[in-house]
Amino acid sequence: MDRGRDLAAGLSGLVAAAPGGLTQASHAPFDGTVVGHVPVCNAHDVAAAVDTARQAQRHWAAVPVAERRAVLRRFRGLVLDLEQDILDLVQAESGKSRLSAFEELADVVLTADYYERTAERYLGPRRRKGAAPVLTRTTEYRIPKGVVGVISPWNYPLTLAASDAIPALLAGNGIVLKPDSQTPFTALLMLKLLRQAGLPADLFQIITGPGTAIGPALIERVDFLMFTGSSKTGKTVARQCAERLIGFSAELGGKNPMLVLADADVGKAAAGALHACFSNSGQLCVSIERIYVHDDVHDSFLAAFVAGAKGIRMGPGAEWHIGMGSLISAAQLERVDRHVQDALAKGAQLLTGGRRRPDLGPLFYEPTVLTGVTEDMLLAREETFGPVVAVYRAGDDDEAVALANDSDFGLNASVWSARHGEAVARRLLTGTVNVNEGYATTWASHDAPIGGMKDSGAGRRHGREGILKYTEPQTIAVQRLLRVAPVPGMSNQAYARIMKGAITLMGGFPRTGRTTAVLPEHVPRKPQEN
Repeated sequence: MDRGRDLAAGLSGLVAAAPGGLTQASHAPFDGTVVGHVPVCNAHDVAAAVDTARQAQRHWAAVPVAERRAVLRRFRGLVLDLEQDILDLVQAESGKSRLSAFEELADVVLTADYYERTAERYLGPRRRKGAAPVLTRTTEYRIPKGVVGVISPWNYPLTLAASDAIPALLAGNGIVLKPDSQTPFTALLMLKLLRQAGLPADLFQIITGPGTAIGPALIERVDFLMFTGSSKTGKTVARQCAERLIGFSAELGGKNPMLVLADADVGKAAAGALHACFSNSGQLCVSIERIYVHDDVHDSFLAAFVAGAKGIRMGPGAEWHIGMGSLISAAQLERVDRHVQDALAKGAQLLTGGRRRPDLGPLFYEPTVLTGVTEDMLLAREETFGPVVAVYRAGDDDEAVALANDSDFGLNASVWSARHGEAVARRLLTGTVNVNEGYATTWASHDAPIGGMKDSGAGRRHGREGILKYTEPQTIAVQRLLRVAPVPGMSNQAYARIMKGAITLMGGFPRTGRTTAVLPEHVPRKPQEN
């Protein structure tokens, strides 16, 4: 990971902070060594960063979308050219495996490609039906919000910074990004590449420091906020945004279920579950933490799944054969172990894992599978956000669906079935459902929106919604010949009579005779009298 540290050394100067202030260290999860130091920004730094981005945004908003697209096209090329360096830095900061780091890089390239191809279609003016045919020309325009604040987490420091910034920039906004204090350098490298690709230097600002200190200052000044993090913090952020009546979008926590139906291919389901549960060491908002398996295939699935979990190769380093890396921090390690120990103390059965691995590094924890998890255990309902999964037996599809939906969260789900997967998927109360996959198919379907229901979030990423949320719709209607009002010399009553005739004609309503009101089915009807 020395190459990652070398890259970090030249990036701290990109932080939007006044010189001479305090700094904070970022530590490598693999071995606890220092990756680098970044400034600790304060409220004055935040205000200056937003003001700087706002000045640049006024010019950027006037740049044609085609020119904005060209910047993102060049950025995409730079990311691909610097693949190995980027993977080194992502691993050094986050402790994830090489494959999990590559998934981040691939997602950023695909996100940039998707919005570079579709931005003009989504952002271009659209003709709408006017007030009066021929006389009214009505057009919907999309104008940028202004300065977008992005608060991104540590678990995907490249994807969750870039995938939110890319559509916001294409929509004509400025950006002020606050990356997590544990992973600032990946975001700073992204900023460096964007500027090399031609993005105006002042348009995108990065601030670093504790979220509790500078997060409120950021929300106080930006025009829209994109947040990724825990549901608890997300609700606090939402209240702060509501006080200012600014837009807010968030991807929050999950306790994501997998359903293995009676007709599932057990071998494929077990292999898919391993990737869905233990990718990124389980530190993934859409990863699977609950598995409900039909009685008919429960034992065979469980045997294959546990055997696979025991075979996952753990360790630090850039070797591609390593299947699972480290957790991010001591706090995360304690949370994971606390959930497991609480479950075991209350009667859960440990089938594999359940141990720290200090022989590999200070923050490693084995892939862990438990059964017999009950409602009184922390593991039953709280998000663990680590390599721990509980497996349950389900008598039929109805029971599995009911158990899966019995959660405060609704982010992602997975269904494995040869014939009934999509039908069961539509019964689940989650923003995304993958059939015969864990999470990758919905996440990688960049043309479709992703996000959470219930406590798992508000708003959506990806697709049309993922870029239009960074804009304000503006309607402009041009009226010709006649005003929508009485002409001089016309009485109000005559005007109303003419308008009624026009409304009737345009709406296709019957012009004579009595009309019968049609009530919705759920509205009780008064019985007719004889």
